[in-house]
Amino acid sequence: MSLMPVLLLLGAVILVNGWTDAPNAIAAPVSSGVLPFPAAVLLAAFCNLMGVVCTMAISDAVARTLFSIADFGPQALTALTAALAATVLWGVLAWRFGIPTSESHALIAGLMGSALALGVDRLRLGPLLQVGIGLILSLLLGAALGRLFRSLLPRHQEGLYRRGQILGAACTAFLHGAQDGQKFLGVLALILTLGAGEFSLPLSACWACAALMALGTLLGGRRIIDTVGRKMVRLNPRSGFAAELGCAVTLALCTLWGLPVSTTHAKSAAIFGAGASPDGKVAGALGAVWLLTFPACGAMAFVLVKVLL
Repeated sequence: MSLMPVLLLLGAVILVNGWTDAPNAIAAPVSSGVLPFPAAVLLAAFCNLMGVVCTMAISDAVARTLFSIADFGPQALTALTAALAATVLWGVLAWRFGIPTSESHALIAGLMGSALALGVDRLRLGPLLQVGIGLILSLLLGAALGRLFRSLLPRHQEGLYRRGQILGAACTAFLHGAQDGQKFLGVLALILTLGAGEFSLPLSACWACAALMALGTLLGGRRIIDTVGRKMVRLNPRSGFAAELGCAVTLALCTLWGLPVSTTHAKSAAIFGAGASPDGKVAGALGAVWLLTFPACGAMAFVLVKVLL
């Protein structure tokens, strides 16, 4: 199998990620009326691009975690093709129904499913533990910090909070690029260093990943914004700003600790923590999709590996 198909699939995953994940960064300011949708999308696209490039210049810990998640051996191209195909399918389904699922968790699930199809011994425990810790921590920390900041912020400062949401959205979009960009660069390193076993990436790869993610963000994501910022919970400028702060701090800490986490999960948890009255029906639907992500994407990748081998 040649490199081109798997590289094209990875490009598609990055594009879909910007399309479906990045809108979570701007859900609060758009839904609370702070920013019009076109301006918010431009802001998110630029900050996503800078997040990928700037973070890789400082630390590549998250990328290395994804790079070392499994030993695919001589079947690496087949396994990666299956994992990426499963991720694209899941992302498109999520967008179709306006559900803010996690592309990064779908990718990790796909990689795990592909590795399991080759043998359980192909998975590496250390990186998997980091993924599990990040999954739990991002939800708990996001919700706790969203609630904490909402309780600490004084009332009757609506003008300040409206302006602050713009800065918060920019930070969240930047950190989305920092987190998810590194995950995809970790997979790209797997593709480009087949058989070498050593993590290595050219600077041009970082820029290409950043540009694709930004392009995906520019395509929009209105349905997901409606779900996160309008249907899931009603946000005012104060609670929206608290959610931005909670998500940004959660993502920054997890990135510094080298934990691969989902921007979608961190932001949704922060919004739930900061919001006054979450919609139980929408929250239940989100929870069901999140629980399904790992088994569904893992199973799709597992089957695809068996078919392709």
